[in-house]
Amino acid sequence: MPRHYDDSHQHSTSSSKTRRQQEDQRRMAFRRAIESHSEERRLNQELSDYLDGASAHFWQGVSASEGGHQSARPAR
Repeated sequence: MPRHYDDSHQHSTSSSKTRRQQEDQRRMAFRRAIESHSEERRLNQELSDYLDGASAHFWQGVSASEGGHQSARPAR
C-alpha cells in the first residue's frame, strides 16, 4: 500500500529554517553594529583623553618657557 507523502510539512520546515537563519543573520549584524559603535566610542574617548593630556603638557611647557624669558624690546 503506497504511502501518501506530505510535502507541506517539509516545505514549512524548510521555510521556518530559512526564516530562523535570516533572523540570526539580522541579529548578528545588529550585534556587530552595536559592538562597532561601542568600540568607536571607546577609541574616541581614549583619543580625546590623550589629546587633552598632550595639550595640557604643551601649554605647561609654553607657560614655563615664557616665565624665564622677557619679551624682546625694539632697539633705539
